[in-house]
Parts: sequence; structure tokens; C-alpha cells
Amino acid sequence: MDALILPHYIIPKILFTGVEDLEKHLTVFNAQMIISGGTNAIYCKMFMGTFTSTTLQWFSGLPDSHITSSDQFSKLFREQFSVNQTKPPFSFDLFNVKQRQGESLKNYLNRFWAFTVKL
Repeated sequence: MDALILPHYIIPKILFTGVEDLEKHLTVFNAQMIISGGTNAIYCKMFMGTFTSTTLQWFSGLPDSHITSSDQFSKLFREQFSVNQTKPPFSFDLFNVKQRQGESLKNYLNRFWAFTVKL
């Protein structure tokens, strides 16, 4: 908690309330931290800054000095909010990607190809 966040660090403008996809949140946060750089302590303080609502209540309930590294913090976060992980798509899920009423063919194909990339 004693680590100072220098002015050139920008707190990521992402929030996690407890219902979003936790892996997506971690991926976006980690990418922003790679760009900014910083120590383990800075990572933990900045990560805490992305919490709101239920997530902030969870974090506030942790004992003081409980988190000792960013890896441990990520592990605790994953354990607590693991129900929010998006299930990976399967190839048969492609059958559910259909053109919507009034959707242009171009938009449909973009959505279809974006889904195939996830596979």
C-alpha cells in the first residue's frame, strides 16, 4: 500500500462490478499495464482501482496485507468471480449465428466471421 503511483500512470478506464467476463477484464487490464509498466505493487493498486459495486465489497472484506503479489491477486480474483467466465464457443454454435431481421448481409457476415475467430 506504500507504493506511490506516479503521475504518468493512468488508471485503466475499465470497471468490474462482478457480473462481467473476468477473463476479458483481466486481459484488458493486463494489456494496459504492459503499456504503462510498473511494479507488482503498482499493478495491485491499479487493479483495485478497477473495482466497483460487488467487487469492491469483496476486496474490502479481505484482511489487511492479505495480497502479496499480482499473481496471487489475479488468482483470488479468478476464484471469487469464476462463475462470470464466458464459456468457450464450440463449432456447432455456428449454427446459431443467423442473419437478423433487417440486418444487412455485410453486418451479418462480419458478425459470423468475428464468431469464427473465437473458435
